Amino acid sequence: MTTPIRLAADHLGLPELTAEERVTYEWQSWVAGMDETAQRRLKAASVLITRCGGLGGPVAMELAAAGVGRLVIAHGGDLKPSDLNRQLLMTHAGIGKPRIDAIVQRLTAFNPRLAITAVAVNVDDHNAAGLVAQADVVVDAAPLFPERFALNRAAVAQGKPLVECAVYDLDAHLTTIIPGRTPCLACLYPEAPPTWKRQFPVFGAVAGTIGCLAAMEVIKLITGLGEPLAGTLLSCDLRGMQFRRLRVARDPGCAVCQGAGASATVPRGS
Repeated sequence: MTTPIRLAADHLGLPELTAEERVTYEWQSWVAGMDETAQRRLKAASVLITRCGGLGGPVAMELAAAGVGRLVIAHGGDLKPSDLNRQLLMTHAGIGKPRIDAIVQRLTAFNPRLAITAVAVNVDDHNAAGLVAQADVVVDAAPLFPERFALNRAAVAQGKPLVECAVYDLDAHLTTIIPGRTPCLACLYPEAPPTWKRQFPVFGAVAGTIGCLAAMEVIKLITGLGEPLAGTLLSCDLRGMQFRRLRVARDPGCAVCQGAGASATVPRGS
């Protein structure tokens, strides 16, 4: 077990579980270390997911399944046919309609107890701080570096843990950023790669794989189960089914996180 992060609800007291919730989450309650307090922490938690497509969709679904109480989802634009190879919360009937509507409908149908704050825009420098302020944990599933950089800056400034995930072709990467203790995204990528494009090769199964792992990172941060990938980059090559853990260090000259103030409560051993 590790030390879970602080939740905004901690000072108010954790919500009680209903009889229905105890039945729903019974099987995961058998996991070593997953007691009722941990489940109540999931119910009390708010998680921001930026973009809820091929990556963010599985994150949202798995967190809804695990009993996270509230999701803040930022995703703009209308559904295109080319989204349907990976965006599992969407349906063919939704083509040409706002993605956020399908996201809310599918998640609410799956878990009617889930509270959702839906924002039909993508993250930018103007809204990042306000979105991050609503969450205990942030998940970055955005495809564009300007969005990711804006989210990173806001998370570091507010001391919010940030689960960072990305896919390209059959490769995927995942790490957890703890402001003040681990490298931030700007440490790893001081500038956006010049060749990066909005459209890129991807299978839905690759995005789904790393999305599920990212959801598990969020669950660990909230409950204290296991050890998150704090200061560690998980590199996944699904072409050869090779997984590597790489230690990463803070950049002492990073303009974003160097000398950052308040840090989140950090799991022991990270």
